[in-house]
Amino acid sequence: MDVVLPCLNEAAALPQVLARLPAGYRALVVDNGSTDDSASVARDHGATVVTETRPGYGAAVHTGLLAASADIVCVMDADGSLDAARLPDLVADVAPDRLVVGARRPVTAAAWPWHARAGNRLIAAVLRRRGVPVTDLGAVRAAHREPLLGLDVRDRAFGYPLEVLLRAAEAGWTVVERPVDYHERAAGTRSKVTGSVRGTWRAVRDMARVL
Repeated sequence: MDVVLPCLNEAAALPQVLARLPAGYRALVVDNGSTDDSASVARDHGATVVTETRPGYGAAVHTGLLAASADIVCVMDADGSLDAARLPDLVADVAPDRLVVGARRPVTAAAWPWHARAGNRLIAAVLRRRGVPVTDLGAVRAAHREPLLGLDVRDRAFGYPLEVLLRAAEAGWTVVERPVDYHERAAGTRSKVTGSVRGTWRAVRDMARVL
């Protein structure tokens, strides 16, 4: 199993994230322009490091998927907010033409600030009206690699997770949600999306463009 971890300045969080990966899960850390020691820390903790110079979450994820070789791939944040040890729970539900996404359940109020939660709810409501049965955009996802690439997702910014869901539904896939605990970031820099109102607005703007 390959786990794609888009990464921008997560050197402090990576040791914990990588230590929680289950046996048989290979970490592919996609360094997306980090100015700290993320790449070297990732290598020191056994991860394969891939570089993506184009800025953007979607660009990093796409590069990671191209670098992966496993039949089933997972994508999750590298900031420690999600527990990699729970990935097998999602992978167990993966099947052809099925996308499994983690629906975040914050363990503390600080884990998911109000502005980020409000933006997520708004976009998720639009998706449900379009026939995609989700409550969350999915900070962690699992699917078969080749069909996932075959969806031809084009967004290279924060709209990427939304476009994955839309294209999967349009292709007739089943989209399955499974609850996942959502923690405060383990360490490192402030979240690019949930860490500020501006970051959340940028993400919603990118997603609105996809819609």
